[in-house]
Amino acid sequence: MLNNASGFRKVYVAAGYTDLRRGIDGLASIVKFNFQLDPYEKDILFLFCGRRSDRIKGLVWEGDGFLLLYKRLELGGFSWPRTKEEALEITQEQYRALMQGLEIVSRHPIQEVQPSDLL
Repeated sequence: MLNNASGFRKVYVAAGYTDLRRGIDGLASIVKFNFQLDPYEKDILFLFCGRRSDRIKGLVWEGDGFLLLYKRLELGGFSWPRTKEEALEITQEQYRALMQGLEIVSRHPIQEVQPSDLL
C-alpha cells in the first residue's frame, strides 16, 4: 500500500525527526499544531520518520476514521529530508523516489551560473 500513493490526493512528508512511539492522536496533533494543516482532510497522506531511517508511519483520514500505516524495511533505509521541521508537500514522482530510497530534497542543488561569472 505504501509503495503506491495513487489513492491519495496529496502527500506530505514531515521533515526532520518524529518520535514514532506516537500513535494516531499524537501524529494528528503534530499535523494540526506544528504544521497548521487539517489532519481530517480526506485522502491526504502524512508521512513521518524517526531517527532510524528504516521505518516510517503514515496517517490518513478516511472519512470515518484514521488509518495508521507502519512500514519497516528489512534492508536499506529511506532518504528522509532532515531539514527544519516542516511539512513538505511532495509530488507522485517524489513519493516514488522516496519509496525507492532516493533523495527527494537535494542537499546541494545545482545552481544556475551566468556566463559572465565564468571568465
